[in-house]
Amino acid sequence: MRRRNFFQSHISENWKAHRTVTVSSSLKNGSTKYFDFAVIGSGVAGLRYALEVAKHGTVAVITKAEPHESNTNYAQGGVSAVLCPSDSVESHMQDTIVAGAYLCDEETVRVVCTEGPDRIRELIAMGASFDHGEDGNLHLAREGGHSHHRIVHAADMTGKEIERALLEAVVNDPNIVVFKHHFAIDLLTFQDGSDTVCRGVDTLNIKTQEVVRFISKVTLLASGGAGHIYPSTTNPLVATGDGMAMAHRAQAVICNMEFVQFHPTALADEGLPLKPRKTRENAFLITEAVRGDGGILYNLGMERFMPLYDERAELAPRDVVARSIDDQLKKRNEKYVLLDISHKPREKILSHFPNIASECLQYGIDITQQPIPVVPAAHYMCGGVRAGLQGETNVRGLYVAGEVACTGLHGANRLASNSLLEALVFARRAVQPSIDHMKNSILHLTASDLWTRPVVPLSLRSDVMHKIFSTTKEVRKELQSIMWKYVGIVRSTTRLEAAEQKISELEAKWETYLFEHGWEQTMVALEACEMRNLFCCAKLVLSSALSRQESRGLHYTIDFPHLEESKRLPTVIFPCSLTNRTWSSRQLHQQPIC
Repeated sequence: MRRRNFFQSHISENWKAHRTVTVSSSLKNGSTKYFDFAVIGSGVAGLRYALEVAKHGTVAVITKAEPHESNTNYAQGGVSAVLCPSDSVESHMQDTIVAGAYLCDEETVRVVCTEGPDRIRELIAMGASFDHGEDGNLHLAREGGHSHHRIVHAADMTGKEIERALLEAVVNDPNIVVFKHHFAIDLLTFQDGSDTVCRGVDTLNIKTQEVVRFISKVTLLASGGAGHIYPSTTNPLVATGDGMAMAHRAQAVICNMEFVQFHPTALADEGLPLKPRKTRENAFLITEAVRGDGGILYNLGMERFMPLYDERAELAPRDVVARSIDDQLKKRNEKYVLLDISHKPREKILSHFPNIASECLQYGIDITQQPIPVVPAAHYMCGGVRAGLQGETNVRGLYVAGEVACTGLHGANRLASNSLLEALVFARRAVQPSIDHMKNSILHLTASDLWTRPVVPLSLRSDVMHKIFSTTKEVRKELQSIMWKYVGIVRSTTRLEAAEQKISELEAKWETYLFEHGWEQTMVALEACEMRNLFCCAKLVLSSALSRQESRGLHYTIDFPHLEESKRLPTVIFPCSLTNRTWSSRQLHQQPIC
């Protein structure tokens, strides 16, 4: 009751003087900062949103590593949008819905396909530079699942170009402050009657090891995906499912987590003539556009196999191609397949795929002359925090955009190059409701006192911390191994149940180890908090997979190999029960360990 009254109380004279918080005043207190808007994540969704809401208030952009280190930066293919007279919104919608195995929300699909072209034009106006053809118009590529050429791109580094343009604008905006190397720990929430309300986020400054609290009227979660629940992923190291886990702990509704997209073609290091000197932090992506441009898949016997699985061959949607490759590898007991584009003109290959050509050349492969060794890798989470058409969640004051969100666009399988598009559209759609919420919200300067502060484990000896981090590293590898072996591209009820048991035991063992070595409920460190989030996301994927008793899109199970029309419904995980005793499922400031 105290919390509810606190936020409904009259504005003190002190607060009136600070009603419009300037950037300079919001930074005065080192451990607590006050902003109108807190944006968690610095990919395309977070930055695009920040630039708009900054016209109406102060904005903190909170990012885990360097601002450019996001999934956006690694997006090679491009952004899909209807920009050609022969194309249509209806055609883009149909392609999206077919790829999504008819689980897409049709209204969401229409909104994104209709508004997408304007979002691209806005990027161009902001200085993003995309490839043009000889006729002076934008060069539109085609990718798997698309019936038209509609992929706007900047060679094979589209995400990097978009990120560059947005970051440049953000840096030059006086109302936006970027907090790099700040790891988001937990959302700050309270109950207002039956409603959960978000009022900011606790973070850990990774460089100074200081806990920094952000109190905000509005929070946008744009923290990306959870690729690192698997051992091989195209995602950067920061993608440990932090946003999805935080939102789940904060009582947000989670949707469709069983639909993990494995990109069919990541560079297979085992097939390279010159091996990388050290293990990669993330798999190197070979864009869908290589197949869109005529690339052909062969097994190691140089047999083209995709026509055996689908009449669309290499242009089939990603879930089909990934399963086909997986089947070939298992049948033939091989480690990778080959993707060949060398039959195309050398100049065309090098102009369209300069980044891929350069990377492969480092390891002894000239893609204009030789096939590329490829293997599937975890790539994109089609599920996430359930969002409405304006990016709103069931938690008041919390909005979501980008991969962390489940808007209903992707259904059971994301169509190539729809992810950047979705992020742009929903980042923009979340702006007006966020501004309205901000203007109607009142924060008290002592709001920060409501929540217990997380603590850095300075009381633990360095040798104890070393043991904890070393054990956590091994546990992380073990969790990833379980996920790949039991919750991968092809699933079964037996394997999913085995994974559930193994993950539950592994988590219990890890938490026991931590707390026996002096760890406390409110203690935070990057490694431990990431592990906590990985456990949370793995369990969300697993419980969703177990509940879907059919094969649809990315979720393929040998026990229910067919699509069931009666089961064409989203998988919904409602707010977690407060009786859950695991550390990964509880907010640090809310529930003590029992």
